[in-house]
Amino acid sequence: MEKEDLINRIESGYKRMSKGQKLIAEFILKNYDKAAFMTASRLGCIVGVSESTVVRFANALGYDGYPKLQKALQELIRNKLTTVQRIEMSSDMDQSRVLKSVLKADMHNIRLTIEETDNVVFEAVVNKILQAKNIYVLGLRSAAPLAQFMGYYLNFILDNIRVVTSGVNDVFEQLIHIGEGDLLIGISFPRYASRAIEAIKFSKERGADTVALTDSTLSPLNAYADDSLLARSDMASFVDSLVAPLSLINALIVAIGVAKKAEISNDFHELEDIWSHYNVYVGKDKEGPGKDQLN
Repeated sequence: MEKEDLINRIESGYKRMSKGQKLIAEFILKNYDKAAFMTASRLGCIVGVSESTVVRFANALGYDGYPKLQKALQELIRNKLTTVQRIEMSSDMDQSRVLKSVLKADMHNIRLTIEETDNVVFEAVVNKILQAKNIYVLGLRSAAPLAQFMGYYLNFILDNIRVVTSGVNDVFEQLIHIGEGDLLIGISFPRYASRAIEAIKFSKERGADTVALTDSTLSPLNAYADDSLLARSDMASFVDSLVAPLSLINALIVAIGVAKKAEISNDFHELEDIWSHYNVYVGKDKEGPGKDQLN
């Protein structure tokens, strides 16, 4: 676990630290939730040491500079961050650089997701979707749009999709019929919705296969998931970064579409006629929308 790794680094290296570094170590061990949002200068000021001592402390722990240590601290508590704490994480961001900073962060999340996604697990999830009796796509709070997006497109390909999200019915009422042969895809990212964790546990206890679409091996969803697909969601301020998760969902939808291409061809031809007849989309001419306008 990352928490144990960081704490162990501090504890195992404590005896070799200088007096100033020991002060930093003691403060972090007792207040790592607060230290995670402090600059090196601020941390040094609070502890009573110089900024350079804080930087050397990070290096002594094996981190390439203080920002890497700070990120490790933030990863340690990210599933417990309040909205106020999230805002504090970006309080030093220059307003004129917000656009590029956020876009670059999203690109970085996608790049890491590409590098870290296990293709064997991805293919296994695709096969489970194709073979399941019923597929429940669960997403609550900020993950709800992801579940709805996934359900929207899978409904064009399969006829056994059920989107489970907050609504008139409680989550468990929507999952009352789940059982063996069914599949639950649980989508949740920090801050993890407790109801999502309960729902995936409930589904597993009912005998359904479970897949977690979440951010890391530390995610609480993994305790009840048969398979996990991980997508980076490092946040920008109080806003959840869900670009990489959406891209991963896109990949799943495309993979299912490719596998069912021959079977769904007639359905899409019929849909084209329906959309054209009822003017569902804005078309290039009176005959209806072109194929490039279906989305």
